Amino acid sequence: MKKQYSKTGLTCKVTFGLPAEAVPGADIVTIAGDFNGWNRYEAPLKRQKNGGFSVTLELECGRQYRFRYLIDDSRWENDWNADGYIANPFGGEDSVVAVAGVLKKPGKKARN
Repeated sequence: MKKQYSKTGLTCKVTFGLPAEAVPGADIVTIAGDFNGWNRYEAPLKRQKNGGFSVTLELECGRQYRFRYLIDDSRWENDWNADGYIANPFGGEDSVVAVAGVLKKPGKKARN
């Protein structure tokens, strides 16, 4: 998982992905989570040359998001590089990505 914070510190581009070993023979991989209302079709991942899948999403800073990958509309998978995992009500765990708030440096005070 790769994170790139905006200059304003309000958003972060997060690149989510699964390696080829996690998706053998997969045709379609999507991501669903708090950031898209758990819509399993809104954010498809793109197949990479190495056989893995990835997608970059822009998320609001200062919070954690639960998410999971859906492989071929039939199998849920967690992110192998998630920031953490939290139990879900279905007897499994959700992956967690933490997008920290970026502290801005205080501005210089004007001289009197």
